[in-house]
Amino acid sequence: MIQYTEALNKVLEHTIDLGEETVTLKNSVGRVLAETICADRDFPPFNRSTKDGIALNYNAILEGKTELKIEGICSAGIPQKELKEDYNCLEIMTGAVLPKNADTIVMYEHVSITDEVVTINQIPKQGINIHVQGTDEKKGAVLLSPGIIIDAAEVGILATVGKSMVKVKKLPKISVVSTGNELVPVEEKPLPHQIRKSNVLSIDAALYKEYIIPKQLHLADKKEEIRKSLFEALKNNDALLLSGGVSKGKYDYIPEVMQELGVEKVFHRVAQKPGKPFWFGVHKETKTIIFSFPGNPVSTFANYHVYFLPWLKKSLGLPQEELELVLQEEIEVKLPLTKFVQVATFFKKGMFCGKVIEGNGSGDLTTLSKANGFICLAPKEKKYKVGELVPFIKVK
Repeated sequence: MIQYTEALNKVLEHTIDLGEETVTLKNSVGRVLAETICADRDFPPFNRSTKDGIALNYNAILEGKTELKIEGICSAGIPQKELKEDYNCLEIMTGAVLPKNADTIVMYEHVSITDEVVTINQIPKQGINIHVQGTDEKKGAVLLSPGIIIDAAEVGILATVGKSMVKVKKLPKISVVSTGNELVPVEEKPLPHQIRKSNVLSIDAALYKEYIIPKQLHLADKKEEIRKSLFEALKNNDALLLSGGVSKGKYDYIPEVMQELGVEKVFHRVAQKPGKPFWFGVHKETKTIIFSFPGNPVSTFANYHVYFLPWLKKSLGLPQEELELVLQEEIEVKLPLTKFVQVATFFKKGMFCGKVIEGNGSGDLTTLSKANGFICLAPKEKKYKVGELVPFIKVK
């Protein structure tokens, strides 16, 4: 049995690089950008109006002209017009190209219009209400760098520079595997000795948040069936997430079958609670990574967030999130087990705090909906005190 920190380090030593792929702009949301995005022209690409009003040559103001004849209208989306006479003006709409021979825009609120003649009621500053070409970004400027997660703002930038197809990091192919004769599908009514599947669906939902749609596989507690199914799964996946079958029961065949299939065990059993029987390995030929979690719901859920998500983030080149919160109660953590304790988070006097969610052990899945994450408490002789900062692993 190894310590939690050693187990996590070993998991992170086995990250994988799946390369890159090109997806549509719409399908790039949530993915990790794998190319440098540069401005294909100046931003804005022309001198544009920031207000609805009139465009004029400021020489008219300097000459004391406050009544100007309207030559026409400039709207957004039409080619640039030209102000023919210095003492005239053009009406202009927000987003329109500033006309040639004009250098100032006066908003409608500061003028009066009668019979196609504008009266300026408030003298403007020269150059006002113009978004000057290239003041946001110059052509060729780097707008987005590789390694960021594409969200709504990034989609807008990608669209602006014409990226209908985007290069992103590939996501791993994953199968989520449940084991156990006691499990039945959600839609079935279980017999007194049975329970409905929940772990694989929780993990499936968690993976969906990472834009991964896994395959689902259920294995009965039959060694040959497990061997045959896992043999195929190892060939067709980058990673397997298993729930159950790794403890010391007579029907916990997973470690034995993995060895027979040529999977190298990196470690089995971690000094932690929940999830002590956690098994982790790598297939020698396919290089498939295997996360085999204990079958209790809280154990599976905790191990997914404690080990798999950091592995996924590092594989995609993303930084690890390091959070802390302030304890609101004393907690004792005796040797040798690291504890992952469920907490509900809140802010108190500007501090990020956590309240422990009490449950009935790793089989009490109802507590998961009440918690925002786990605090990670290493064993020590003295109790953790109120007000102490401790590591926090966010789940929602």
